[in-house]
Amino acid sequence: MRKYEVMYIIRTDVEQEQVQATVEKFQNIITNGGGEITKQDLMGKRRLAYEINKFRDGHYVLVNFNAEPAVVAELDRVLKITDEIIRHLIVADVA
Repeated sequence: MRKYEVMYIIRTDVEQEQVQATVEKFQNIITNGGGEITKQDLMGKRRLAYEINKFRDGHYVLVNFNAEPAVVAELDRVLKITDEIIRHLIVADVA
């Protein structure tokens, strides 16, 4: 298993319980695929550096995890098709 880090931004017009459900959905993708979450940080609502799809703010979530590349590919696929997500980035940890 390799170490990865994913950061994603959830739209601010989403209810707080939907934010929690979205975070849990991505947690389940990682853990059900055999991955292990080592750290998760719900950073809260923050101002974006620039406007994205008419949104100026977003709920930032940062997750560090260990997983196989197939789990990361599935996570990336689901992040792309989830309407609540404004932007995401998955990075392999080289350290």
